[in-house]
Amino acid sequence: MKRLIYIFAALLVIGISGCKEQKKPAPEVLSGVGEDSLEMADTTVYGVCGEGTAMHSLELITNNGDTLLMGMGDDSIPCVRGGLSVGDRLAVIIQKGGEEDEWDKASLVINLTTLMGKWTALDKTFELQEGGVVVSTVVEPHPLTEWKIFNGHLVLSADTFDIYELGADSLYLENKAGIFAYKRMK
Repeated sequence: MKRLIYIFAALLVIGISGCKEQKKPAPEVLSGVGEDSLEMADTTVYGVCGEGTAMHSLELITNNGDTLLMGMGDDSIPCVRGGLSVGDRLAVIIQKGGEEDEWDKASLVINLTTLMGKWTALDKTFELQEGGVVVSTVVEPHPLTEWKIFNGHLVLSADTFDIYELGADSLYLENKAGIFAYKRMK
């Protein structure tokens, strides 16, 4: 048992030191998200949930191929939307550690694998598909046509939402107009 603890501790030290030495590319400036954000860069890091993910830590294999190991948020505030499973695609907002030996923390984790799919409410039915495409099955004056995660927010066409809650069969989106509830369609 002691041998396993020493091996885990050694892997953890190697993982942490490897993460600190990696250079991260400059974020790309995106436009078209809204008038206020034309000059703002997306700070979200995208990747896949790795096998080293545990109760209080997240291993993220980024789209650039880097492996990042970080803590997960404040224990009093749940930061994961949609659960965590190895191999799921994630969008992560990272809070840098203050001290040299302090871990970076995932302040928000959105499970994109859970988010994609068909969602319905009384007045709206839509499907979030790969590549940022939204297919809307209800005829409406301003149909949803595209989606993306931008700085931890869900942007649906011209509207921006916080993901209040995301589960296997429920989605709650919040903006200044209120909270909108959706259930997953099969």
